[in-house]
Amino acid sequence: MKDWSLTLAVGFLLVLSVVVLKSIAPGLFPLQFIYLVVGIIAFWFFSQINFDIVSIFSKHLYVLSIVLLTTTLIIGRVTRGAVRWIPIGPFSLQSAEFVRPFLLVFFANYLSRSKVTFNKLISAVGLLLVPAFLILVQPSLGVSALTVVGFFGVLLSSNFDKKYILIAIVTVLVITPVFWQVMAPYQRQRVLTFINPSADPLGSGYNSLQSSIAAGAGNLTGRGLGRGIQTQLAFLPEKQTDFIFAAVSEEMGFLGAGLMLLATFVILLRLVKFMENSVSPAARAYISGFFLIYLFQVFIHVGMNLGMLPVTGLPFPLVSAGGSSLLATMIGLGIALGAYKR
Repeated sequence: MKDWSLTLAVGFLLVLSVVVLKSIAPGLFPLQFIYLVVGIIAFWFFSQINFDIVSIFSKHLYVLSIVLLTTTLIIGRVTRGAVRWIPIGPFSLQSAEFVRPFLLVFFANYLSRSKVTFNKLISAVGLLLVPAFLILVQPSLGVSALTVVGFFGVLLSSNFDKKYILIAIVTVLVITPVFWQVMAPYQRQRVLTFINPSADPLGSGYNSLQSSIAAGAGNLTGRGLGRGIQTQLAFLPEKQTDFIFAAVSEEMGFLGAGLMLLATFVILLRLVKFMENSVSPAARAYISGFFLIYLFQVFIHVGMNLGMLPVTGLPFPLVSAGGSSLLATMIGLGIALGAYKR
């Protein structure tokens, strides 16, 4: 049995992605079509498998994730000072994005098998720090943060003493200075730019200012496909990935951006329904983690496109270009659908 609400919402965002990307970055095709087809197949495949079956391989998926992340640091392709992609012929795999749903499956099973004691929580955090560190040193602060957010979502759905939340918050506050030191210089600059983007409008504040201009330029119906000044004249950087929401807002206006958010809301609403009717506690924990990642990613992406949050480089799920992100989201949604008790 299919969930038509979820399928239609996902389908709408995929079609919107093709339309917008053909307008602002036609050079991505036909490669983007291949990623799209593979993503749809992955979504269908994992949606046909009951979550309990996927759970059997949770430990193997964790080991596979660590291997892929380590392999990236060894043989990965260096782009703009970052080592995030494993070259596979004409394609490239961003392992940090690809492994996210598999890490969620592992932690959902690990934390839901029994009551989460303090010792078990410490052990789980230790297991989390390994992939989080491997992602952070690539460096990919945004994806590393998503991994931690997903873990927190899984934890919230598990049987544990809620006082550990306070301990976790205090721990994060304590280690924040450590993360500040580990962050790459450009990542620190993004945070400082967020505080005062106008201080360097032609340098570190350029992206934030240009995205805000593009997002507000479309008015109600937009300038029209292929007619966006910010997007077509390359004032807006990374328009096909990090700033896709601003590009949609400029060329398709408030209506296009609104429909984009409406379809996303439908997906989030269905994930809540799946959570309430999951096949097992582990399945509920997985969907909880995936829901929080999806919500966090959309919130951060839209916020940074409107100049309200620091630029983190997180794509908009299902709409931004990028095969690894698309594949990870489609696999994650497929597993969530397989965890739904119909």
